[in-house]
Amino acid sequence: MKTLPKGYHRWEELEKKWMKNPEFIREWRKIEPEYKLARSLIGARLKKKMTQTQLARKMGTKQPVISRIEAMSSSPSVSLLKRVATALGAKLEISFSL
Repeated sequence: MKTLPKGYHRWEELEKKWMKNPEFIREWRKIEPEYKLARSLIGARLKKKMTQTQLARKMGTKQPVISRIEAMSSSPSVSLLKRVATALGAKLEISFSL
C-alpha cells in the first residue's frame, strides 16, 4: 500500500474514527445518498475511461452538469440519471432499504 504524505489520512481510517461520533453520524446520514450516487457515477465514468466532458457530450449536455452531480451540489432528476446510465451503457438501479 502506498504511503501517504505526512498529515494525510486514508478515508477508511477517518471513517472509522468519525463513525464513533453521534453528531457526525447524524450529518453523514443526511448526505449519504448523494455521496453514494456521486461515488458510483465517478467510478462508472472512470471505468469507461471517460472524462466529464466526454460523458456530457454523449448525453447531449454540458460538462458542468456532470461536475455538479459528482460534487454533490445538485439533486439530479431520475430522468437525468437515466440519461447518464444510458450514456455509460449502465443500468440505473434505485432502491429503498428498511
